[in-house]
Amino acid sequence: MTMHEEIIFAGFGGQGVLFGGQLLAYTALAEEKHVTWIPSYGPEMRGGTANCTVVVSDDPIGSPVCRNPSIVITFNNPSLEKYESLIKPGGLLVVNESLIVEPPTRTDIDVVLLPATTLATELGDTKMTNMILLGALLGRRPVVAMETVQAVLLDKLGSRKAHLHELNLAALARGQEIGLAQNTEQAV
Repeated sequence: MTMHEEIIFAGFGGQGVLFGGQLLAYTALAEEKHVTWIPSYGPEMRGGTANCTVVVSDDPIGSPVCRNPSIVITFNNPSLEKYESLIKPGGLLVVNESLIVEPPTRTDIDVVLLPATTLATELGDTKMTNMILLGALLGRRPVVAMETVQAVLLDKLGSRKAHLHELNLAALARGQEIGLAQNTEQAV
């Protein structure tokens, strides 16, 4: 069976929403998959809405438009409220539990709840929230290989941001660990 995932990253500007989606898109390209990446953001520099759609497929992509995503990563409560109902049945919802009011209510989708902002703060930088959430996605649904994500991430950060390499890798690993652990819990 061929893989085709339509993924939405959604949150506030400044949370690394677009970078998380971009990293996934670049990684899919590195693995020679078909991919599209479409950003969308409000006029505000920080604090406004920000989201992006990433389509990753083994086959050519007919349309980058995504009405009913198979995966949604929500960085905040407004994004959870907006996108939870749109996910295809059997899809995946990854939720930053640190910034939500009420947990998701759907029972026909797979849900990963993790306090990503809190975990990023514990790692030493709240800007790692996006890597924790991406790691959780990959722990639950390995759309791309973690090793490839790590290599692409280090390449994109480059030597100018070498001081952030270990922190980003630690954040990805922490998220993946939680995604895998919650997957095991639900399988039991």
